[in-house]
This record gives sequence, structure tokens and C-alpha cells, in this order.
Amino acid sequence: MIRLFVLFGQANRPSMRSLLPLQKAPRLHLLGGLTGKSRFDLYDAVLLLLPTDAKPGHQLPYAGLWQILHRRGEATHAAVRSASFDNRRQTLAVLGYCRAGTSAFELLRLAGLLAQRTLTDRPEAQRIAVIAQVNGKARGIWEEALYAALAARSFVLPTAKRQEREVKTLARVDIVGPAKIDTHRAQVLADANNLARHLTALPPNWLDATGYRRVLTALARRHGLSLRWHGEPQLAKLGANAFLAVSRGNARRDAGIAELRYTPRGRAIRPEVALVGKGVLFDTGGTNLKPHKSMLDMHTDMGGSAVAVATLVAAARLRVPFAIDAWLAITENSIGPKAYRPQEVVHALNGVSIQVIHSDAEGRMALADTLSLAARRRPRAMVDFATLTGACVYALTERMSGLFANDAALAASWLAAAGASGERLWNFPLPEDYDTDLDSPTADIAQCAVEGKGDHILAARFLKRFVPDDVAWAHIDLSSATRRGGLAHVPTEITGFGARLALTWLLDHRAA
Repeated sequence: MIRLFVLFGQANRPSMRSLLPLQKAPRLHLLGGLTGKSRFDLYDAVLLLLPTDAKPGHQLPYAGLWQILHRRGEATHAAVRSASFDNRRQTLAVLGYCRAGTSAFELLRLAGLLAQRTLTDRPEAQRIAVIAQVNGKARGIWEEALYAALAARSFVLPTAKRQEREVKTLARVDIVGPAKIDTHRAQVLADANNLARHLTALPPNWLDATGYRRVLTALARRHGLSLRWHGEPQLAKLGANAFLAVSRGNARRDAGIAELRYTPRGRAIRPEVALVGKGVLFDTGGTNLKPHKSMLDMHTDMGGSAVAVATLVAAARLRVPFAIDAWLAITENSIGPKAYRPQEVVHALNGVSIQVIHSDAEGRMALADTLSLAARRRPRAMVDFATLTGACVYALTERMSGLFANDAALAASWLAAAGASGERLWNFPLPEDYDTDLDSPTADIAQCAVEGKGDHILAARFLKRFVPDDVAWAHIDLSSATRRGGLAHVPTEITGFGARLALTWLLDHRAA
């Protein structure tokens, strides 16, 4: 149960309680075997997921009802049926089918359908049981997908609507039968996705640069991270003029690059991985002003930074045995008399001179200096997350995101993580000859091409100039950060795409 509240008179400075999620993922418990009817009568709903070639087991409580549901029609993939137990609670029974060998993405999509049916019929369900009637390793995968879907659908995004009463949210999920799921990891994964969604959904007058710094300070204290804020005066001394060109038009001088570190006790300080995130808190387009429809949702342009910080927090909670840095480029891209303009030439932190072509290509400018700063710590691998280009959306739609990498093995490991996590990537080429489209008559490199074709590739080629050649680097263009109607198991337009993917890579594929 959570309380949702309206803030009056604090439009620009909401409380920390509203900037951070009030809600955690439902508690996850394992029950060692099937239980009798009396136990099932405690639940608001019971979800049963079957292979398409299987039938509900006769040992199930209320087996007769499950058999009736099964006989309603053909057991086809993604079919979902429901009824109610004849008990005091009128417990909802939801039956779904999954074909063997389905992809992780498709499994999450199906799990989302079961969660949708469940929480639409029982919107204030407090306790739900899950049964995955499948053998072997697939059992744990199916169990985790169902839990992830319930955790995502029951999560309440930030709201300022007046609430007449307390809102009940899902508190507990029980896995019934011989479980294979890692409960702690599943809960941390769900919380990471929800944290990324929550931060991305915050209104831009709540999550301004000062508010974001407060959020990071609170998260660092809570999870044992170190935080260093590189403000505009410090960045000026470092020569981070690409970032400062973007922040120059802001009304307040509160932009900066946040450096967060997770370091296990007794481990080397050099990070194994540096996570870099684009944190443009609102993007007007600057001097090249966006039209209304393109500007409306630009508070979500900081989604890459939300993914990076959510991943780092989750890694700290899971106590991964290696050091990780996160670097967040936090600014707005505003219109004003001091906003940067086309044809300006600025020198980035690593000395590369940049000819500005279009002020709405601000993400690569802010990331250029952030990547250079992150590289100074000599991480063994770097990855950046950014809602960077419309070209990537046009190439892939919002159903998957773009991957670019300077190392074939690193690219393969991220593709493997994408397949395992259900957050899909497409590996784009990164050929050197594309650099000729960024030739500049006045600087070392042009910020972008005048024409927009292939801009996702050109943006990656631009960013590569700010990563040392001997550091393995991946760039993820988050075309899936938002999608109308949701994506896979996440029902909201803001998907949090990337946190689940990044944690799967860190935990299972980083050393591949």
C-alpha cells in the first residue's frame, strides 16, 4: 500500500519522497510444493503458465476448474483464460500457454498478458501465486518473467493527481511448486526497471539538475556509493566545452556531470566497467527549436542516465565483485540569448575541436566530454546509454534499440545479454568511411551531417572520437526508452528499457 499525494506551492522543489519511488517490487517468496485449497484461498489471484502441449496437473488445487479452463479452446501460444475459484475470496484463476523454445522477449510479452488480465480484474490484489508448470531450467526463467510482469504492471508512476484514498498495490508474490528462481536477483531487477521508469517519468520542473543531484546524493548514501559532482566551474577548468556549450543556454547554472562509484571492499579501484548516461532533463532543441509534437515529451530525454544509475544501484545491492563507475551528463538544452548556435567551434575536453551544425544534436555534445572524463579512469569496458537519434527509431521502431561497438567480442556479449534479458538490440555497423560525412572545413570534426540520413551511425562515429582506441566501448541508442502501449511486460509508455539488459550483461555476459 502506498500513499500518493499532491504537492502544493513546491512546483520546482518537490520533496525527496516524490523524487524517489515510494514503492518497492512485491516481496517474492518460494513455497516448496503444491498446497491444498485452504492455502490457495489466501490469494487474490493464481497464475498458471503451461507449455502448449501440456495440461493442468491433476494435483493442482481446484484441478477441476483448471481443466475446464483448459478445455475452453485450443492451447495456442499466448492464449489467456480466466475464471474464479468458488471460495470466499473469489480468487481469480488465470491460465496462459507458452510454446517451447520461445524467445525471452516473447515470454515477457506473454507474462505481461497474464499480468494485465490479473491486475485488470483484481486491480488491488495484495497477494498472488504463480505456478510455472514446466520442467528444467525453463522453470526459473518462466517464474522470473511472470514476477517481472507483475512487478512492472503493479508499479505506480509519479502522479500529482489528488487521491481520495490510499492506493493498494501488490505486496507479495508466491512461487508455488519446485522453484528455480533467484528471488533476490529477481526483485533487484524489477526495482531497477521501476527506478529507471520513475526517474524518466518525473516532470521536468521536479527533476531539474538540482533535484537530480539530490536524488543521486540520497541513492549514494543509501547504497554505499561515492558521488562527485563536476559543476560548470570545474568543467570549465577541465576544458569540457562541448558539454558547456549545451548547458550555456540554461536559466540556472546548476548543470554538471555526476560521477558515481561502486567499489567492493578490498578490491582494486580501477573500474571494470564505466556506465555513461545522457541526462538531458528537457530538450527544447535549442536555437534549432523543436516543433510542438517533437518537444512535448522531451522530459524523457534523460532516460539514458536513469538506466545507468538504476543499473549501478542494482549492482551495489547485488554486491557484484568488481568496481563500476557511472557518469551522468546532466543538463537541459534550452533556448535563450546565450544558447549555442550552428557554426560555433568548441574544443572538447580531449582537445578535439567540434564544428556545431545543429543545436538539437546536443546529446552527442554532452556525452563527448562525459566519455572523455570516464575514460580517464581507464575502465576495461565502457558503455553509454542515450536517447540519441530519431534515425534509430526510424530504423528499428521502438521495439528494439540500436547497438554500436568498437570491439566484436563486446558486441557479441551485449547481443547475448539482449537475447537472455528480452530487451532486444540490433547491432549496427560502425565503418570508418562514414567519418567523411563528418568532415569539417573549420574543425577536427563536424557535430553531425546537415542531412539526417544515417544519423544513428554518424552519431556513434562522432562519440567514438572521445573513447580511447584501447578501451572496449559500446553505445546503445535507446529507441525503446518510450513506446506507446508499452513494450514486452512493461505496460507504460515509459519502458525503463536498458536496466534489465545492462544487469544481465554485467552478471552473466560481461566476461564472455
